[in-house]
Amino acid sequence: MTNSTSPGSKKFLIKTFGCQMNVYDSERMSELLGNEGYTPTENADEADLVILNTCHIREKAAEKVYSEVGRLRQAANARRAQGGETLIAVAGCVAQAEGPEIMRRAPAVNMVFGPQTYHRLPEMLAKAREAQTRGQAARVLDTDFPAEAKFDQLPKKRGVNGPAAFVTAQEGCDKFCTFCVVPYTRGAEVSRPVAAIEDEVRALIDSGVVEITLLGQNVNAYHGVDAAGQDVTLAGLVRRLARIDGLKRIRYTTSHPRDMTDDLIAAHGEIEKLMPYLHLPVQAGSDRILAAMNRKHTAESYLKLIERLKAARPDLALSGDFIVGFPGETEEDFQATLDLVKAVRYAQAYSFKYSPRPGTPAADMEQQVPEDEKSDRLARLQALLNQHQLEFNQASVGKTVPVLFERQGKHPGQLVGRSPWMQAVHVLAPDHAIGDLVHCKLLSAGANSLEGGLADRLAAA
Repeated sequence: MTNSTSPGSKKFLIKTFGCQMNVYDSERMSELLGNEGYTPTENADEADLVILNTCHIREKAAEKVYSEVGRLRQAANARRAQGGETLIAVAGCVAQAEGPEIMRRAPAVNMVFGPQTYHRLPEMLAKAREAQTRGQAARVLDTDFPAEAKFDQLPKKRGVNGPAAFVTAQEGCDKFCTFCVVPYTRGAEVSRPVAAIEDEVRALIDSGVVEITLLGQNVNAYHGVDAAGQDVTLAGLVRRLARIDGLKRIRYTTSHPRDMTDDLIAAHGEIEKLMPYLHLPVQAGSDRILAAMNRKHTAESYLKLIERLKAARPDLALSGDFIVGFPGETEEDFQATLDLVKAVRYAQAYSFKYSPRPGTPAADMEQQVPEDEKSDRLARLQALLNQHQLEFNQASVGKTVPVLFERQGKHPGQLVGRSPWMQAVHVLAPDHAIGDLVHCKLLSAGANSLEGGLADRLAAA
């Protein structure tokens, strides 16, 4: 996303790892930096500031950060030899969890700040630059959970690069799953006021956005306050947003089965703008493992929840998350996960080997599963998930569906968009159709995308 820059302007690069929340956070940091006179670059060799916006969910997340810092240190040293200075910052969940250790272990890092403090980025930059002017090492650490509302301090106007955008509705988690660091890195569950979200959505629509995805670590735990001081659930928020002119599609992620309420289930059947696609992680199919994970649902209760959702919205497609090799998982437990997958038949899914996160209860559990067993189980699970995803895509062939064109494709004259079920659809279409909802006939399917044609052209042929 390199932009042209004026002489003497400072340049920044943000490398984003992990979830959609981190993508959103990186976008907001970009806006803050733009207000400070910085312009983006994709080249670390010319950047005055490089931010690694990190995620602690993936395996060996911290080690990957140190490896990336090592590469950036070399680029910074080369730039310093030519009279330039590059500040290196680590942000996000790894920064929150391991801030002091990063400062100790990686002297090349100048700034470390957590996901609740990035709105203070201009002040942190000022401190770092001031230290540099005094000939001192620039070292700034900020991993507090500040009292001021982060979103109140961010720019009101957002820069967007397409017709779809993320909007944070809720942050944090109170669930304390035994494998997860999110309650420690993102804090307790907090919901933004309804009016703040409505204002952000309206501003996005004015910038050309027609689809929004509401974000939260447990977004369906949303309980915001409206102008009258009344509590509003996620279903209530979706209903309010659906009444906004110009907004054509609404999605939300990520959800927890414990927070899938009656009114939200009903909303899937009643609100046309709410897309028929739901990411609802189950993590495992064994009740014994689910209890050890502190998930507070069973395989049976999860499957009954899916039945209720499908009764409300028969064309609903499901996505999920799975962890294999959780401490104590036996082959019988794993088979229960495969059985659940066969029952649900996910349109998309994400699956990972369990890896310990320091400070979480599961990291200290006995009966850690050997790596080779975890790898074998993951391969078998992914083969089944991939088979179901391909079959879901193949079952879509022949349908005519609205596709929101988001960007140019790899081939001349090709655009890429999303179906209501989050499938990537490649279509030969003019560039001016980007941002439009266009009816397309789905012609062929692969594992990860579909080929389609403009319905009106096919009908006229």
